[in-house]
Amino acid sequence: MLLTCALFACVATAQTPLRVGVYENSPKIFLDADAQPGGMLGELLVNMAQREGWLIESVPCQWNDCLQLLASGDIDVMPDVAFTAERAQRFDFHQTEALLSWSQLYERDGLGLASLLDLNGRTVVALQGSVQQGYLMELAENFDLSVEWLWVDTLEASFEAVAAGQADAAAANHFYGDMMAFEYGLGRTPIMFQPSRLYFAVQAGQHAELLATIDAYLQLWKNDDSSPYYQLLRRWSIDPDARAVPAIVWWLVGCLSLALIVTLLFSMLLRFKVAEKTQYLLASETRLNTILNSVDAYIYIKDYKLRYQYANRRVCDLFGVTPEEIAGKTDADFFDEATSTRLEQNDLRVIRRGERVADEETSTLLRNDRQYDFLSVKIPLRNPDNSIYALCGISTDISEHKQIRDQLHQLAFFDSLTGLPNRRLVLDRLEHAMASRNKTGYEGALLFLDVDDFKIVNDTLGHDVGDQLLQLFARRLERGLLSTDTAGRLGADEFVLIVEDLAASADDALVRVRDMAEVLRQQLNQPFDLSGTEYVCAVSIGIAMFSDARAGDVEALLKAADLALNAAKNEGNTVRFFNPEMQVEVTRRTRMEAALRKALHADNLSLHLQPQIDAAGQVYSMEALLRWHDPDLGQVPPDDFIPVAETCGLIVPLGEWVLDRACEMLASWRTDDIMSTLTLAVNISPRQFHHAGFVDHILDCLKRNEVDGARLELEVTEGLLIEDVEVTVAKMDRLREHGIRFSLDDFGTGYASLGYLKRLPLAQLKIDQSFVRDLLLDPNDEAIVRTILALGQSLDLRVLAEGVETRELAARLQEMGCRYFQGYYFSRPQSEAYWREQPSLQRIDGALTVVNRGGQGQTR
Repeated sequence: MLLTCALFACVATAQTPLRVGVYENSPKIFLDADAQPGGMLGELLVNMAQREGWLIESVPCQWNDCLQLLASGDIDVMPDVAFTAERAQRFDFHQTEALLSWSQLYERDGLGLASLLDLNGRTVVALQGSVQQGYLMELAENFDLSVEWLWVDTLEASFEAVAAGQADAAAANHFYGDMMAFEYGLGRTPIMFQPSRLYFAVQAGQHAELLATIDAYLQLWKNDDSSPYYQLLRRWSIDPDARAVPAIVWWLVGCLSLALIVTLLFSMLLRFKVAEKTQYLLASETRLNTILNSVDAYIYIKDYKLRYQYANRRVCDLFGVTPEEIAGKTDADFFDEATSTRLEQNDLRVIRRGERVADEETSTLLRNDRQYDFLSVKIPLRNPDNSIYALCGISTDISEHKQIRDQLHQLAFFDSLTGLPNRRLVLDRLEHAMASRNKTGYEGALLFLDVDDFKIVNDTLGHDVGDQLLQLFARRLERGLLSTDTAGRLGADEFVLIVEDLAASADDALVRVRDMAEVLRQQLNQPFDLSGTEYVCAVSIGIAMFSDARAGDVEALLKAADLALNAAKNEGNTVRFFNPEMQVEVTRRTRMEAALRKALHADNLSLHLQPQIDAAGQVYSMEALLRWHDPDLGQVPPDDFIPVAETCGLIVPLGEWVLDRACEMLASWRTDDIMSTLTLAVNISPRQFHHAGFVDHILDCLKRNEVDGARLELEVTEGLLIEDVEVTVAKMDRLREHGIRFSLDDFGTGYASLGYLKRLPLAQLKIDQSFVRDLLLDPNDEAIVRTILALGQSLDLRVLAEGVETRELAARLQEMGCRYFQGYYFSRPQSEAYWREQPSLQRIDGALTVVNRGGQGQTR
């Protein structure tokens, strides 16, 4: 019915030319020899047009131009457009995606890029206006990577740039990239990112009938394996390895043909040999000059007397001379005396000692008295007898880079609004201050300051006035500080003051900081001039002495000062010191830590098991979940005691306890007809995984309990993939040799380098429950789940959905292709004894039904 309606709606426009934007992005879209849209998506549209009687008019354009033409209505439809929130403001998309894709990086041969972190210091080229452009720039900024970007108008130009050495890596969708990487001799890196859904797009508010027709065809064809859709998919799926044989064959044929021609024409070629060599040398010189003049660097050659013999165009432009005028000149003709002296010292090291010199050179130019910063590399040029006759220098202008570096330092360590040290720098200086107190014995103090009712200023006078108040507050706070004191801003209206060397006596130090804080409070209570309006603000100050925390315990001191500030804020516009009554929270955590140590030592912990279900309703695995019931604290949630274990160093012995019990449990299951068929999944924290004895401990547990490693599955999170990648892979490979499998838990919430999925020996991905929970309500969550399922299928990885709590969620996930589930809809975690009592498990209407030997079912 939908297809019939859509077809009827388009009859009126059957004879109107359908203007289709076509750009080069093989094998998805390109302009074929008949000036028609070619490739997977182009031919898909042509198939629809033939059935609908549409007259297609191809409009060739480059990517950015295509999008502008589509937005202005100069073309009607554009294939191969990835959906983004920004593009959804400008264009309309149909509902059913035409293709799923992802992006990948392709490198020069032998570069060895393994993760996004390896892009630091590299040059990356991408298509201007593409989704890869914004995504990679944001990643580089988030990870503080120094990447040089090169933007081009066509995808082919990006691969040409890498092949020509102008860039280290190119970003492209994997369809086009795999094909062009083979053609240009580039390597495919394991760095995959940004799964995308590709659509046909139209101008916003236009061509709704066209989109409905495309949707109708896609929904019909995607459900039929023999449809034109799947025929085109199979036709355009190109295996690079399959293309190598024809290339070799044609190469051999060409070589044989060339040899025959050379033999026949040998006498004729001899006649032109000298002319050809001369022409070749001239052409080579021209090409070399073109390359040297195109390079974004200053390249020059100086003779043994340090006179310029050659300089490329950038050097000539810098000095304001021609190549002929620079010959024979020295640095003294272009730079001031101090610069010339420094340059001469480096040059003589190259000319006289044969050294390779790499150095930052600060140079002042005579012609404009302007200072430049260069990173210069200079090497000796030698005669056949190894004697040095000249030097070659390559200098890069890093003036802007140094300015950016200084700006980044300012942004990294100082608050952008007030100019005060930020939290990062404050913590560093506090650590040094406490270390100094331990050496000198002089007491210090940490003061937290808060502007009372600051929100009222923002709400009534505006945020600009609020920012002005914070700036004036910071300037007044800095008055009278000693060189050893530090004022900083922690965020919003919270400030901090570190005061060192108060006094050797604790009582004297207490009096001094009390008087200082009171004076400071009164100064800050004085009216502020806010654009002609006087405003008096109240200030609360909380004080913690260095001696209130254990030696060097910065976190404890911060908590103490924060507790004191809260007490001051409760009274308003006053000063309060940290006192023992504020230690309740600290005491609670300390008590929990002690109780946890005792429970671990006394074996007062337990493992509960939650089943993992396949699509047939069978339990194929159990996940071991740690539980703790303390006689005094009661049932302690894992969310409470796991962070305590992480911070106090108990996480490793706690994890070893879990592994010991898990292996003992597996050993006891050998005699149980039902449990013996199950695997057991155990969660591993990053700190436990990176512990030196981690692998040996697991192998010892398996050997001691005579357990097959294939029965054990370790669930790791993306957090352990950020650092020590090689060590991580080595550990996982060693455990895999013993049959142990790995599952990536909470997938999609951590580090984004999908290249690790190909490097790591993973057996399963677990979709994080945050994506599953709102699957039926949020299209973004559905798209993410669908992408993860597709990615798992392409990498031959099992995909399990966590947090399945309703029948509707389970049904929808199964419709989307998910075959493995876990969650309260099937069962809550239960003790091992509970499961051992059940000889058979079946899933009926979402609940686990236990079938006893007597044949009576009991729902749990």
